[in-house]
Amino acid sequence: MTYTGDVRPGGPADVRELDEVVVRKLAVGPMANNAYLLTCRRSGAQLLVDAADEPARLAGLLHDVSAASRLDAVVTTHQHADHHRALASVVALTGAPVAAGADDADAITAATGVPVQRRLRHGDTLTVGHLVLEVVALRGHTPGSVALAYREPEHVQAEEAVAGRVHLFTGDSLFPGGLGATGGDAARFAALLRDVVDRVLDRFGDDTWVYPGHGADTTLGTERPHLDEWRARGW
Repeated sequence: MTYTGDVRPGGPADVRELDEVVVRKLAVGPMANNAYLLTCRRSGAQLLVDAADEPARLAGLLHDVSAASRLDAVVTTHQHADHHRALASVVALTGAPVAAGADDADAITAATGVPVQRRLRHGDTLTVGHLVLEVVALRGHTPGSVALAYREPEHVQAEEAVAGRVHLFTGDSLFPGGLGATGGDAARFAALLRDVVDRVLDRFGDDTWVYPGHGADTTLGTERPHLDEWRARGW
C-alpha cells in the first residue's frame, strides 16, 4: 500500500506504515479537515490528532484498528471549531484524555464542554506507548496553536521508512504553499512566520513530512524555497 497524503471527504483513510508507528489520515466534515490516528506498533496505544468532525467515521477508524476502539489521547491542534466538532463524542465513546495548547485550552473547553487535561507548551513531549512526540508551539493562527513532531528511529526496516526523518502534524499553521491564515493582522503573521522559521525550518531537514489540517501533505524541502514569497505576500 502506497501512502499518498491526499485524501478526499467521504473516502477511505490513507495509511502509512513506518517502523514504530502507523499513521492513518482521514478527511472529515464540510471543510475537509484532516484527522490523524497514530498507532504505536509495539503497544497498540493510539493518539488522535484533531477530532474534527463526523464522529461516526472517526469511531469507525478506531474500530478498524481495534475492536475495543482504544484511544489513549486526543490532541486538538487549536481552538477553531472545525478542528473539534467531534471532540465531545469521541471523548464520550473512548474516555480519552484531551491535550491542547495552553493558550487555546479554555476556548476549546468553552466551545465543547470537554475539559483539557493537559495544557501543552513549546518543548513539551507526549508519550503514546513507545512513541514520543515533541510539542512545537506555532503562535499566530491562534494564540495556542501547536504542532507535533515525531522522529523516526535511526535504524529502520519498513519500506516507507527513512532513518531520522521528522513527521510534523501542523494543524492550520503550515500548509503546502504557505502559512495558515492570520486574519490580515500583521503582528499575528509576523509571529507565525517567526515561529515557523525558528522552530521548524531552522531545526528540521528538507525530508520532514508535513501533515496539515486540510488538504494534501507536503515536505519542508518543497516549501523552504518559497519563504521569501510568503514574507512578501504577508499571509
